[in-house]
Amino acid sequence: MSHAEAEALALARTFLFVPADRPERHARALASGAGAVIVDLEDAVAPEHKAAAREQLARSHAALSAAERSRLLVRVNPCGTGWHDEDRALVAQLSRQGLAGVVLPKAERGEELAALAAAVGPRCVLMPLVESAAGLAALDALASAAQVLRLAFGHLDFQADLGLACEADEAELVPVRLALVLASRRAGLAAPVDGVSPDWRDLQRLHFDAARARRGGFGAKLCIHPDQVVPVHAALGPSAEQLAWARRVNDAMHSAGGGVISLDGRMVDAPVLRLAQRLLALEAQGAA
Repeated sequence: MSHAEAEALALARTFLFVPADRPERHARALASGAGAVIVDLEDAVAPEHKAAAREQLARSHAALSAAERSRLLVRVNPCGTGWHDEDRALVAQLSRQGLAGVVLPKAERGEELAALAAAVGPRCVLMPLVESAAGLAALDALASAAQVLRLAFGHLDFQADLGLACEADEAELVPVRLALVLASRRAGLAAPVDGVSPDWRDLQRLHFDAARARRGGFGAKLCIHPDQVVPVHAALGPSAEQLAWARRVNDAMHSAGGGVISLDGRMVDAPVLRLAQRLLALEAQGAA
């Protein structure tokens, strides 16, 4: 994966799931406008269909262009399951042909990510999915593991693991989400990816969830249906007012030649410039 392709994944706002055993949907998902597509070998595939799903994914992957493969990730089955080793062998094969990354569900140990990184090679990024108390306890180890680009939050499985019964606002998960944001920042990762909104027809809930993700420091969201892609992408992007401010900051700093300046009566220094540039990069990625 090139630096530009990795940067695009780091700025992607939408990651759309598609079942591995529905190969006719793989190219369609990539054409949906999603920042990236995750072909799912785990929850979306019944146990008796796992082997066939791997074969179907291998065939559909072979028919994709290099540009499409650079936006394709695969969610394998968790470590310790009877399917993980064969999934790992498959993504190792696909990575040699071109694959953006691998999503590891139930991620709980840095050693698991190290083994996966060794299998797929350095050109393939990893995205650990935090779905348990053990995963939460290992956040820094997961975030600092080789080839990890972003952390992702599997909030539904996390609730089940802890026996939580969250209301719609999921107030109980605020400290958990903040922990992912903090761990990402400590490790120098891109902003983490929030979990799914399971009822794809409920646009009001989708907007609520996406707005909460943005307020909480998340940069992207997992999607389960193509109809979720456009509203999530818009909700997680910069507003027109933010973009106008970012352009003014960027222009003013370049005119001044760097250093510290005053704009609208407020100090503008290097951290403020970095924020402005990140907003402009997000807009550029969204318009690409």
